[in-house]
Amino acid sequence: DVLNMKKYIMDVHGFQEENITVLMDDGEHIPPTRENILGAYRKIVAESESGDVVFCHYSGHGGKLRDDNGDEEDGFDETLVPRDYQTAGQIRDDALYDTLVAPMKAGVFATFVMDCCHSGTVLDLPFNFVADGEQEEMKLQEGFDFSPLLAFAAAYMASQQAGDDPVSGLLSACGACLIQ
Repeated sequence: DVLNMKKYIMDVHGFQEENITVLMDDGEHIPPTRENILGAYRKIVAESESGDVVFCHYSGHGGKLRDDNGDEEDGFDETLVPRDYQTAGQIRDDALYDTLVAPMKAGVFATFVMDCCHSGTVLDLPFNFVADGEQEEMKLQEGFDFSPLLAFAAAYMASQQAGDDPVSGLLSACGACLIQ
């Protein structure tokens, strides 16, 4: 799946090889460990600028763990399951949001394809699309709590007005609002 997706985004959408990071458990590519996955996401965020197009594709195992901070209506965090999950742990939706979604710069057009079990809300976004042959458009998740996003926006605006580094301030603010 990963190599087919890579070929597709290069051939059809013009992505350049030097701008693509592939993690695969095949002995040839960077292994998809917890730290390598999160590190690749941090790199995408750090290198992306307004006007860039970002495409992230995860094809692997997904899971669910009991919610550890009370922010999930169903009581479970959705997870990605890295190669080293038995020692490093699964990657919770909260960590994905804090690492990949919240710090993404304004004006970056990002598409995320999560090809795994329990992936519908793995990024903790208010809208999702399920390719089930019936759904034709993005749908708002019922009961979505917008307060973390609103707190994030308020923190961003305050950091911009104060002339602070928005990324470090926002990560703290967003982490705090997700923990509450």
